[in-house]
Amino acid sequence: MSRTTNAALRERALVIRETRSAYLFLLPSLVFFLGFVVLPMVLCVFTSFFDSTMGADTQDVFVGLKNYQNLFADPIFRKALANTFIIVVVSVPVVCVFSLWVSSLIYKMRGPVLSSFRVIFYLPVVTGSVAVTVVWKWMFNNYYGIFNYLGKSTGIIHENINWLGDERFALACIILILMTTSVGQPIVLYVSALGNVDDSVVEAAKVDGATNFQLFWKIKWPAIMPTTLYILVITMINSFQCFALIQLLTSGGPNHSTDTVMYYIYYTAFKLYDYGYANAMGVVLAIIIAVLSAVQFRVTRER
Repeated sequence: MSRTTNAALRERALVIRETRSAYLFLLPSLVFFLGFVVLPMVLCVFTSFFDSTMGADTQDVFVGLKNYQNLFADPIFRKALANTFIIVVVSVPVVCVFSLWVSSLIYKMRGPVLSSFRVIFYLPVVTGSVAVTVVWKWMFNNYYGIFNYLGKSTGIIHENINWLGDERFALACIILILMTTSVGQPIVLYVSALGNVDDSVVEAAKVDGATNFQLFWKIKWPAIMPTTLYILVITMINSFQCFALIQLLTSGGPNHSTDTVMYYIYYTAFKLYDYGYANAMGVVLAIIIAVLSAVQFRVTRER
């Protein structure tokens, strides 16, 4: 056997051993992913075709598409879906634009100043959602909340407002809280992306007489497009899955004015014990998120 053949066999054996080792290292994560992500997703889709009641002794009854038909005849679901889209349409653009604006102001800073800004904006992300929500609940309190105090002190309002108990303000308050707790990660990502833009290209454009707007639109914006796509998709998914704020602040009230699809899924499954109907809502929500994410990827890639 020639020396070349022996070398090829040794190389092939090495590749096989490396591949086997890689799969062994991936095995724990793969088992977790299959058992706690893929399997529940399959069961969710499967159960959505049944009249399934959690904790009941009755056997599940196959109802086909009845759960899906009932969804769009359900006024509460339609209201929750509308509220969810309002949250997404308002919060996603504001979070992305505000994060990019702040990042453009601070990304050239160095040392402890930049680190301080990163910590300040990222702190709500690493702080427990319950703790952050409790602080906001105190600020919106209709008796001793800081917003009512400042409003009456400055003459903007003349009497206390029940911010979270009034249909006119409750959803807006939820959106405000969601936006303030969502800007931390995009700012950190944008700061890193802007810092990685090739300075030589920027300097060359300045020499050619490019304005600040042209520098941003023609050079920086295309360079940070992958980061922007990631931020758009992640922020959109988080907005669609808004639940903790609703659960801790309003429980969907008043009069379903702050219901979201995620909260209605929770309420249907764990309060009404209608597991099949809740899973049908989950499937519809997953399809909506998947379609909108695909559209964002397509539009961004074309640009």
